[in-house]
Amino acid sequence: MEPPEPAPRTVASREAYGDPRDDGPSPASPLFALRDVTQERGGTVILRDLTVDLPRTAITALVGPSGAGKTSLLRLLNRLDDPTAGEVSFDGRPITGYPVAALRRRVGFVFQAPTMFPGTVGDNLRVAVELGGAGAGSSAPPMDRVLSAVGLSPDFASLEAGNLSGGEKQRVSLARALMTRPEVLLLDEPTSALDPEVAERLLATVVRLTRERGVAVVMVTHRLSEARRASTHAVMLEGGRLVEAGPTAQLFSAATSERTRAYLASAD
Repeated sequence: MEPPEPAPRTVASREAYGDPRDDGPSPASPLFALRDVTQERGGTVILRDLTVDLPRTAITALVGPSGAGKTSLLRLLNRLDDPTAGEVSFDGRPITGYPVAALRRRVGFVFQAPTMFPGTVGDNLRVAVELGGAGAGSSAPPMDRVLSAVGLSPDFASLEAGNLSGGEKQRVSLARALMTRPEVLLLDEPTSALDPEVAERLLATVVRLTRERGVAVVMVTHRLSEARRASTHAVMLEGGRLVEAGPTAQLFSAATSERTRAYLASAD
């Protein structure tokens, strides 16, 4: 096992990100970098002075007690919200430098409660391409291939989306996000409403997508067993602040923070 890293992680220099005008940032640079990020809502501070890196080619689990700011952090990563202060960078440059539609083609979001648009499953997948804007349609993958990727038969395309089970709807939500060929998937507690067997299948699908398609994942979860099994990197938040971050195996076996150790020792 690698030696533990200090927590919170050391702030990387801007030079490490690379110049957006060149061939791109170094593979060692973070996928997302948050610097001194504060988020307020209705006069309440949700995130406070948050500085953390989220690595490339990884499944990153955001963990921590309720109210820690996990979903709020996730929403900043494709500009569903913007920070009150501080800076969020994606792929080496400030996230505000990307047109929102273009950013969301690259960074897909799957919400905790799967919402289906009226019509068939196929209609739902086509909507994703239409909402993706210019360029999304020309690069959209075949629908049957996307359904197969999330463990659904191509025959599902003709089914009424509103009649599906909860687990099937969550898979369709995942397929819908994949229709724009994203580089990153943001998952907000994707298994919270699913029974253990269905949750396990969905989680296995997510892991397979990262291995076979190179999709990076940032996932909010309250189920510590899921974070331990599926993620490669973990970020512990509490009260809107970073407690600790690092490789998952290291965090679960040799956390440097007493608060992290206490939380991870708690039951799912």
